[in-house]
Amino acid sequence: MADNRPVLTRRRLLAGGALALPAAAWLARPAEQGGPHNAYFEGLSAALREAGLAQACLVLDLPRLRANLAAIAQHQTQTGMALRAVLKSLPSLAVMKEVALAWRSDKVMAFNAAQTAQLLLARPQSEVLLGKPLPAAAAHHLLQTLPPALIAKIEWLIDTPERLAQYQLLAQALPAGQALRMNLEIDVGLHRGGFEERAQIGNALRAIQGSGGRLQWSGLMGYDAHVAALPEALGLRRSAWDGSQRRYQAAWATAHSVMAEQAAKQLSLNTAGSPTFRLHDGRGVANEVSVGSAAVLPLDFEKPLLADLLPALFIATPVLKSWPQFRLPEGVTWLSQLAQTWDPNQAQGLAVHGGHWLAQPVSPPGVLPSGLFGHSSNQQVMVASRRVRLRPDDHVFLRPLQSEALMLQFGDLAVFDGQHISERWPVLPASA
Repeated sequence: MADNRPVLTRRRLLAGGALALPAAAWLARPAEQGGPHNAYFEGLSAALREAGLAQACLVLDLPRLRANLAAIAQHQTQTGMALRAVLKSLPSLAVMKEVALAWRSDKVMAFNAAQTAQLLLARPQSEVLLGKPLPAAAAHHLLQTLPPALIAKIEWLIDTPERLAQYQLLAQALPAGQALRMNLEIDVGLHRGGFEERAQIGNALRAIQGSGGRLQWSGLMGYDAHVAALPEALGLRRSAWDGSQRRYQAAWATAHSVMAEQAAKQLSLNTAGSPTFRLHDGRGVANEVSVGSAAVLPLDFEKPLLADLLPALFIATPVLKSWPQFRLPEGVTWLSQLAQTWDPNQAQGLAVHGGHWLAQPVSPPGVLPSGLFGHSSNQQVMVASRRVRLRPDDHVFLRPLQSEALMLQFGDLAVFDGQHISERWPVLPASA
């Protein structure tokens, strides 16, 4: 007996795809988006073409950087708290020079041995506080690399009694008269390490006192990134902020009881980072805040407390290929039409130079990585609606989510002066 039931072929599925979808789902289809570059990105694209930059590069907007630095500098004027530039977030000696001039400060926070050495050899006036504890082997390498005058510019971060003991052994091997400066990391609520108990802090300071001058206490560091990450609902952020201040105050009270002869103004009492520095008004124990990423405002740092700052860092990458119709590879090509039926923003496809960065496309609007095609660090396939008009050699711009690791991936920064790419600024060699 013949089976006269209709066969649901691939062609029928595609042709009737819209009808097969429930009405509510059809109404929830993505709206068509897209358009041309705005005037800012048109100018940036013209500057890149003029400079002959035809591969993926990182563009630094110098007027925006300087405006951000000036806005951040107001915090020091208003609170009296010193600003300490975070090297890992701005890993370029030329950028660090701009920061030092704008903030009138040579205070720097560094996060690994390689960048610490590179900074001090190039800018020996820098005053370096390590932002994370270095293994004793890395510290030993630095001690072998740098002359005594530059070693004296480093505050080594100590987070446990065991690490303090390791550094004391390192100090004993130094020439007579040379000491290591110890800054104690305290846990102010982030719970990512550091001294928590007042007794531990007291014991560490007494060990420094008993080192025969080989170790010197230089201050405290309490990082409070968790405060900005918590929602304001139910008072969670306020509670975390109050707790962080109490913990810092308790640590200082203990330190002062042991090391009463050292005044706070002689110490680096460090706190904060880009998301939280504006919460500090100068009335707490800390006398300085660390700031880095806010100077270029990557996407992850677009917070209400930083609303007056402008993005100053963009990935610019040329379009290599464009297709009037987006298609998936052979074997699943038929899915392309189904995707386009559902989402008009997948109508056309293009491939850019490079890809798979910690970044999101920002211009032209409506261009997105193809989730169906997958990621590629070589030729990222992007999709867009018919409203987007991109041809090979046109630019796509992306905004980094962060600056620190990403700034080391593109070679020299292309410095945009508002009209032209006027300079190329080297970044530090890649290091973890």
